[in-house]
Amino acid sequence: MIIGSVLVALVLSGMPMFFQHIEQRPGVQLHDYVLARIPSHDVSLYIFLIEWGMGLLTLIRAIKNPAIYVRYVWLYVAISLTRLITITLVPLAAPANLVELVDPVTGIFYGHAVITKDLFYSGHTSTLVAMYFCLPRKSDRKLVVVATIAMACLLLVQHVHYTIDILAAPVFVFLLNRIMQSTLFSNVRIDQEVVEC
Repeated sequence: MIIGSVLVALVLSGMPMFFQHIEQRPGVQLHDYVLARIPSHDVSLYIFLIEWGMGLLTLIRAIKNPAIYVRYVWLYVAISLTRLITITLVPLAAPANLVELVDPVTGIFYGHAVITKDLFYSGHTSTLVAMYFCLPRKSDRKLVVVATIAMACLLLVQHVHYTIDILAAPVFVFLLNRIMQSTLFSNVRIDQEVVEC
């Protein structure tokens, strides 16, 4: 728990510098068939409510079962590090008709700057998918699935991400979770309700 928390703090402290760097570089704007057919609207409030509402639920569950926190922290570190790599390797320009996403909480980690090129793969989507693998209750998992689908739709409505960014997120998180299950958490079960995927 302590090591994972320290790593998260280190990753978050380095993010503003990284995001400022990628925002300065040129990128390729993709022709997205789906986005081209969706009028863009500002739905920042709904994205914020879903993300932090699910975060609060996970925190409440983790208070009762600290193993949830430990697992989530380490999965979050893995997601953050792989996103730094993929964003670096896949330089994309902001989608057409993007509406700036306003989130007063995560803005702290972006250095209170407008960031539009942290695209491949979606951090909002992957954060929710990670909760699915960390929450043992089936009812919570069903809620996470609904929240993730809603989040994906809202991100597309706001043109914050390309479709491929969102579709790739569950794949990356699934693979990272599998790797962690077979290494770091090979002998750990959060709860008997957890279903191996």
